[in-house]
Amino acid sequence: MGLWAKLKGELIDIVEWLDPSNNTLVHRFERYNNEIKYGAKLVVRPGQACVFVNMGQIADVFQPGMYTLETKNLPILSTLLGWKYGFNSPFKCEAYFVSTRKFTDNKWGTKNPIMLRDPEFGPVRLRAFGTYAFSVVEPAKLVTSVTGTDARFTTDEISEQLRNLIVARFADILGEARVPILDLAANQNEIGGRISQQISAEFQEQYGIQVHTLVVENISLPPEVEAAMDKRSSMGIIGNMNQYTQFQAANALTDAAKNPGMPGGTMGMGMGLLMAGQMGQMMQPAMAPAAAAAAAPPPLPASEKFYVALGGQQAGPFETPLIQQQVINRQVTRETLVWKPGMPAWTPAGQVPELAMVFNAVPPPLP
Repeated sequence: MGLWAKLKGELIDIVEWLDPSNNTLVHRFERYNNEIKYGAKLVVRPGQACVFVNMGQIADVFQPGMYTLETKNLPILSTLLGWKYGFNSPFKCEAYFVSTRKFTDNKWGTKNPIMLRDPEFGPVRLRAFGTYAFSVVEPAKLVTSVTGTDARFTTDEISEQLRNLIVARFADILGEARVPILDLAANQNEIGGRISQQISAEFQEQYGIQVHTLVVENISLPPEVEAAMDKRSSMGIIGNMNQYTQFQAANALTDAAKNPGMPGGTMGMGMGLLMAGQMGQMMQPAMAPAAAAAAAPPPLPASEKFYVALGGQQAGPFETPLIQQQVINRQVTRETLVWKPGMPAWTPAGQVPELAMVFNAVPPPLP
């Protein structure tokens, strides 16, 4: 730097910072040889703080306002430099302007899926993303712990560390909450609030940064798992799959019949016939009982029933097996009169062809 630059730097007596960016956290005020004129004006605008560093030590911290850099306004720096009396020469000191405004719309998300155990689906992999806002609440701590001698420190340089901590705390809180996958959407605000509360305390203790309004925008499953869940939901909405398929096939047949002569009508009819065949296959199980009933043999013919004259009284009608039992018991003989519908008159049982075999099967009485 030339002589004119040196003289020009010493003539400037206003220390201020106009932030042209929207992501600068810390800006070091540049002076020739770090010399600040005694009696200069320090302007700290709203949303800023100014940290004076002398020989690596925090000298003074100024909040928004206008200050005259004199011994009475620099108590800590005056003690460090031993200014017991008036002092009018420039002093060497680094001035760091820290932006204390709220930085919003910062993104966070999981680089790799988080493994969790769900009570309904078992082991699952989750991804999540969202936004958060933060601000510097302890400028001196940020300058000493993070900035160092960096002339310009941006949000990009600390956002990665914030993101890693958010993801780590998100995995811990989600695992401890034991909320089923299907209920996570209803608990995203509570999860975001717990993460914000926990990481805000950690970052304020280490870096003087407070995290505000952390939002969990989405928690998602792998695409293949989401596709399977969509199919499951579709099946639940459709209800009876067989009835739905038959309904679709019937609609296809109707559409093909309405447009037989239109371009592509032949293809439509072919598709309709194909779907009709599929519908026939689906209806085949329902028709199988009727077909099986049609293929079964007819029922056995019923035995002949006869009225029998026993003791001068009409009895019956009796089926042939019962009459055979009566023949064995000697209650019915060949001369016993019998009758059935279709016979002209009462006839001896031995003369009826249907009962002749009954008497032939019965042995004669013992001598």
